[in-house]
Amino acid sequence: MLTVIGEALVDVLSGGISAPRSFVGGSPLNVAVGLAKLGHPVTFIGRWGHDEFGMKIQHALDSNNVRHIAGPDGHPTSTARGILDPVGAASYTFDVHWDLPDLPADTPALADAQLVHTGSLATLVEPGAEKVLRLVEAARPHATISYDPNIRPSLVTDHARAVADVERFVALADVVRASDSDLEWLYPHRSVEDTAAAWLALGPALVIATYGSGGPWGLVKAGTARVAAPVVDVADTVGAGDSFISAMISALEVRGLLGSARREALHKLDTGTLTEILDYAARAAAITVSRPGANPPTRNEIS
Repeated sequence: MLTVIGEALVDVLSGGISAPRSFVGGSPLNVAVGLAKLGHPVTFIGRWGHDEFGMKIQHALDSNNVRHIAGPDGHPTSTARGILDPVGAASYTFDVHWDLPDLPADTPALADAQLVHTGSLATLVEPGAEKVLRLVEAARPHATISYDPNIRPSLVTDHARAVADVERFVALADVVRASDSDLEWLYPHRSVEDTAAAWLALGPALVIATYGSGGPWGLVKAGTARVAAPVVDVADTVGAGDSFISAMISALEVRGLLGSARREALHKLDTGTLTEILDYAARAAAITVSRPGANPPTRNEIS
């Protein structure tokens, strides 16, 4: 079982002369859907409201066979209103409420999980972020932990606090992915490569930086690897990083590298295997950017 903890929201995207379009999103939700479309049993732990957008979120999870815990509460569904630039990249303004009920650590989706993934607003916005941290701490003795900070600067009012919060999750994680823009925002006076090395020293087995059309680069104890991003016609870049993470987790799972019993093997990952994983995940992200919204591929589409 794979479990994803984090926010669900609706992206309302505008650009050019076309009418705004709405897509179910939220980085963790996108990762959960991506894993399900790749054929993995997955549970999503998140929240949404009793409203029209909330109904869209629940339908998206149900139609993609993603089990879910928590779900609708008395607050409105979170939204991200994005403006697309000419190359399909979005800049967002957010209306977010993030919290979770107090879930016991022996909740089956947590106690039985081979992997727990989290990131983005869920790890930075209170009151929910502290609850996510406790759930990840409780899962780490038996599960692989993956993490993507997916920084949204418009929601971060305290840079130093954000860096400290991110580093708490990095230290718990086995696998970390971050965009180059995330790393440059967090550490503006340090190179992406230097930050990846510093993060690897905190405890992860694998740190990956994605550079959009520049392709992903990864660091393990054995060395580094980089692959080119496939060339595609870009509809928009929404959900590309989330599809990358889903495919990366899937590639680790099919190699038998998930679960705490495989932590030592994960730390011994060689650069050849790292290259294969990066290539697979980059192909998944390329398919996503070729179509509107966060619409991750199936396993058959990637292969």
